[in-house]
Amino acid sequence: MEQQTSKAEPALPPTLVVGPDEAARMTAHSRSGIYKAIAGGELKSFKTGKRRLILVRELEVWINRVARDNAK
Repeated sequence: MEQQTSKAEPALPPTLVVGPDEAARMTAHSRSGIYKAIAGGELKSFKTGKRRLILVRELEVWINRVARDNAK
């Protein structure tokens, strides 16, 4: 019987930034909810060219704050 060797795929680097659509998917919020949080200064984002991006660590801080503030 021949032994099969599996080659591990190289690990992808962690995602650092996401766009509003991906941020909405990651947090189970709507896209408009993400933009509302950005406009209200609750969620930090930045533009590069025409793209609006959000640092994943900022998204984590924001969603943890929302969860804490709305916990029952």
